[in-house]
Amino acid sequence: MFVLIVFYLIVLVPAFFATADPQATSARSSFMPPQRIAFFRGGYFLSVPAVEGKRNTTTLRMEWSVNGDERIGIQLFGPGPEWKFLGIPTNIHLFGLADPESKETFHLLGTDRLGRDQWSRLMYGTRTSMTVGLVAVILSVLLGVLLGGISGYFGGFIDLVIQRIIEVLQSLPTIPIWLAMTAALPRDWPPTRVFFAITIILAFIGWTTLAREVRGRFLSLREEDFVLAAELSGASQIRIILRHMAPAFTSHIIATSTLAIPVMIINETSL
Repeated sequence: MFVLIVFYLIVLVPAFFATADPQATSARSSFMPPQRIAFFRGGYFLSVPAVEGKRNTTTLRMEWSVNGDERIGIQLFGPGPEWKFLGIPTNIHLFGLADPESKETFHLLGTDRLGRDQWSRLMYGTRTSMTVGLVAVILSVLLGVLLGGISGYFGGFIDLVIQRIIEVLQSLPTIPIWLAMTAALPRDWPPTRVFFAITIILAFIGWTTLAREVRGRFLSLREEDFVLAAELSGASQIRIILRHMAPAFTSHIIATSTLAIPVMIINETSL
C-alpha cells in the first residue's frame, strides 16, 4: 500500500518528478544512453556523467559514449522547465541542474529515437496506467464485495444465479474475450476514452475471484451473534452487509486490491 502511495504521488505531480518536457524532440539527441547519478564526483554532491556523440557516416545514426571524467552537476529540488502546481507557475523539480545558468542537459534513462527524455515520459506515463489500474480495481472490488456479499448472505436462488454467472465468466478464455471486446471499440475514440473503456472491461471480468472469496466468508459470518444482533435491532439487509459484515473482511480486501492493481496495469498494457 505504501509503495502504491509513492506511485500515486507521481501521478498527482508528474511534472515535479520529470526533468524535461516529455514531448520535446531533438533528432540530434536520439538514443542517448542513460546517465547514472553518482555521489561526490567531480566536485559535486550529485552528478551525472557527460555524454559525447558523433554521427556514424555509414549508418547516419548518432553514436554516444559516456565520458566518466566530465561531470554534470545536479541537485535535489533544482530548477528546470516551468510547470504549474494548482495554477501557480514554478520551475522546481526533484532533480535539476546545479548551475541554473548552464545550457547542459541530462537524461537519467536516456532518450528514445525522437530524442525525447525517457525518464520524463515515464513520469507522465504513470498518470494513465496507474489511473486505469486504480479505477479498474475499485470497480471490481465494489462488484465483488456487493455481489459476493449478497450471494453469501441471502443464499438460495440468488446465490445460485450469481454463482452460475461467476462460473460462466471464469470459464471464458480471458485473452480472446479481451481482444474481442477491445476490437469492438469505435476506432474514432480518443486514446483516453479507449483506456477507460478497457478499464471497465477489465473490471467487469475481474470481480469474480473476489466475489467467490467474499461469499465463502459471508456464509460463515451470517451465523455469528453480531449479525443476529443487527437483524434484531432492525438494521436493513444492505446495512448489515456493508456496515457489519464487510468490515470483518477488510484486511483481505485491502491485500487483494493492492495486489490486483499491478495485474490490471499489465492487462491494460497488453491490450
